[in-house]
Amino acid sequence: MPPKDIPTFELKNGTVDALHLVVRTREFDVLRDDLTARYGTMPDFFSDDPVAIDVRRLPPGTQVPLPALAELLRSLRLRPIGVVALETQQEWVGASGLSVFPDRELRRPPPEEPEPVPKPRRETAAAPAPTQPSVSHPPGATTILIDRPLRSGQRIYAEADLILLDVVSHGAEIIAGGNIHVYAPLRGRALAGVSGDHGARIFCTCLEPELISIAGIYRTAETPLPDDVRGKAAQVRLDGERLIVEAL
Repeated sequence: MPPKDIPTFELKNGTVDALHLVVRTREFDVLRDDLTARYGTMPDFFSDDPVAIDVRRLPPGTQVPLPALAELLRSLRLRPIGVVALETQQEWVGASGLSVFPDRELRRPPPEEPEPVPKPRRETAAAPAPTQPSVSHPPGATTILIDRPLRSGQRIYAEADLILLDVVSHGAEIIAGGNIHVYAPLRGRALAGVSGDHGARIFCTCLEPELISIAGIYRTAETPLPDDVRGKAAQVRLDGERLIVEAL
């Protein structure tokens, strides 16, 4: 048995690291259709990632069916952990049976995205369309540099470019509004140009990803990479509607 002077547990204040689903409409049917259209065809996009349902931007006095929304998120391989609500919303949110996070509990989401995130599409072999102009980053967006390994379940997001100097493990996810540079093995998921930047690229010194995506067009490990790029230095770019993976 442990010595009596060593506590066996602690209760501490802390913050919750999770995705935010910011709900902006009370029309659940529309919300369900949009979420299903965007992520329903991408079974590998999420892997039981925790998500907080944020209802603070709903029009005053409106509600959404939270149990149905939570069930929808579970079907997309997301794990609802609770609802972020204003004080005036907490009574009806509490009746849903989900945990209620006060307004101050989780990080407040950014004001507004500069561009809507395009619906994910698996890469296609159709004839390439003209390259679309890239989308500028939000004012004040800065490049983020990470010099530690990312383990399974960890996620990093940068509004502009993202630079990593250590391994991105299986189950980890890196997301950027601009380019992604990985100077180490990339074994997890990398999503560049998530704000609609079709000119974004992914650069890597050892490409072994579970999923790569640019501006919503993606490719998973179910489609093996060619021998000349798998496990080698490579870049990923868009040519119209196709992902191009080529050696560096």
